[in-house]
Amino acid sequence: MSQAAHQERLMTVLQGPLLTEKAAVSAELHNQVVFKVRTDATKAEIRQAVELLFDVKVDGVQVINYHGKNKRFGTTRGRRNDWKKAYVRLAEGSHIDFLGAE
Repeated sequence: MSQAAHQERLMTVLQGPLLTEKAAVSAELHNQVVFKVRTDATKAEIRQAVELLFDVKVDGVQVINYHGKNKRFGTTRGRRNDWKKAYVRLAEGSHIDFLGAE
């Protein structure tokens, strides 16, 4: 994979931050940030993407796979998509602020 293609892939690995109560507690206690990521993303790619996009140092990445729920709408059956969540532990002194509050 060329360098340009690799950079382009890293730009699409992170789909967005997850701003929940659990993520807020994790951010305060463990200096972690929670992201929704692509289902085919690896820990190394997630680490590189966060370091590239936010210019911070990453200590570790933990990944959780979520399976989509089976749902029914009347007689029609459906299924929600599978998704992946990543807990990214930042190095001491590194910080990402999504809300813009100081």
